[in-house]
Amino acid sequence: MPEEIEEIRRQKLEELRNRDGTDETGEANATDETEPRSPSEPIPVDGKAELTETVAEHDVVLVDFYADWCGPCQMLEPVVETVAAETDAAVAKVDVDADQGLAAEHGVRGVPTLLLFADGQPAERLVGMQDEARLRSVIEEHA
Repeated sequence: MPEEIEEIRRQKLEELRNRDGTDETGEANATDETEPRSPSEPIPVDGKAELTETVAEHDVVLVDFYADWCGPCQMLEPVVETVAAETDAAVAKVDVDADQGLAAEHGVRGVPTLLLFADGQPAERLVGMQDEARLRSVIEEHA
């Protein structure tokens, strides 16, 4: 079963990479890069270096610390995906089971926990299920 989960994660990561402006070969698609855009889908983050890079690349980053077994996390997922698609914030997802050290470093004691980074600094912490309006409001405060 863990192998199946790893295969699903690998496939999802590949899908996200293919949608982020690169083609199947990893070459950048021809796009207008006059201004930086936030990704329209959540970015899976694996480790401190990836999170640091994501926070550095975007003005506003909403980080979703989640677990696959968590019911509220599953309910929050479509909300987080909508926020990624429809706001200027980048959305990063951190699996707390896969990256317990990163979760502990950010003081995550329960899931879901959402951290908002603005200009590279932690700005907000939301714990538990959140509605879309609340997330949009927090993002707009810091955009």
